[in-house]
Amino acid sequence: MKAIWNGVTVAESDDTLLVDGEHYFPAASVRADCLLTSNRRSTHSGRGECRYHNLFVDGDVLNDAVWYYPEPDGAVAALKGRMAFIRGVRIEE
Repeated sequence: MKAIWNGVTVAESDDTLLVDGEHYFPAASVRADCLLTSNRRSTHSGRGECRYHNLFVDGDVLNDAVWYYPEPDGAVAALKGRMAFIRGVRIEE
């Protein structure tokens, strides 16, 4: 699977985890040079605290485009170390 934004592949892996229709990529497969820290935090019932990154590609920024759960709760513990992307990022095989 690939995550593509602004014509650039920002993540690529054969090991994504599909949860609630979203592909979660291993964090190591996401291009670190395309990530900017975001201060946004949220809490998802049943998953725990969610943190975000902005995507940065060719001078353009997509705010809060990448999210992850640093310490996911219970049934979604497999999300630890994985990142997902908002709908503006194209996911394809």
